[in-house]
Amino acid sequence: MSTVLPSSTPRTSGTSPAPGARPSPVLAVLRLQSVKRFETWATPLVVLLLGLVFTVLLVLVVWRATGEGPGSTTLADVSRGTQVALPWLAGYLVYNGVQSVGTTFPLALSLGTTRRAFALGTLVHHGRVAAWVAVAVLALRGLEVLTGGWFAGLPLLAGTALGGGDPVRLVVTVLLVSLVAMSVGGAFAAIWLRGGARAAGAAGVVLGLLVGAAALLLVPALADLAGAFRVWWLAVAALVVVAVGAAVQVVALRGASVR
Repeated sequence: MSTVLPSSTPRTSGTSPAPGARPSPVLAVLRLQSVKRFETWATPLVVLLLGLVFTVLLVLVVWRATGEGPGSTTLADVSRGTQVALPWLAGYLVYNGVQSVGTTFPLALSLGTTRRAFALGTLVHHGRVAAWVAVAVLALRGLEVLTGGWFAGLPLLAGTALGGGDPVRLVVTVLLVSLVAMSVGGAFAAIWLRGGARAAGAAGVVLGLLVGAAALLLVPALADLAGAFRVWWLAVAALVVVAVGAAVQVVALRGASVR
């Protein structure tokens, strides 16, 4: 009686990837952008916490100068009005945006990534980092509320620039600021890769001239604009900057050389 021996070739289901199948180019770029995990995910929070510590130190100086203890209106106003954490965070994210393009682009090309896939993957990477930072800041704000202002009545994350305590405005503000910062940094890095330091410097000069021209045009109507101002104007302006930065990255990287 003959027996049927099991095949030595393993069975594969219809959903198994074909031999030699490669992951999505965008996913490959996302993985490459996450190689430096601490710089990508932890350092923004470290910078934010350093900004909050600086605010607390300033509050302590005011405490010593005025003699008012924790929970006083003066200390609360100082902690609410001193929003150095957000500019510090934005500054680091500009640097992060520069690194995500300036140093990663040559490596990505050497690994066979197309310019288009790199540009798209980097834009998605900026979005996920911005979302992570926004969620982290919201979590810190929740902890601040639960502890009654860090057990001292200090609303460090409730300033006007961060939404005045509104969690939705807080998330939207941090998300847009992070996106703008990384988009601007990535755009300047892409310009540098395309045309070198002179091109990046010229782009900075052009940007400065545009901001100055806009200020000259808006100053005469500043009073009217202040009366009609709406917060969503800033959101629209931020989205425009992000879109322009993304477009600059895509266009500049098409002809950028590996440096």
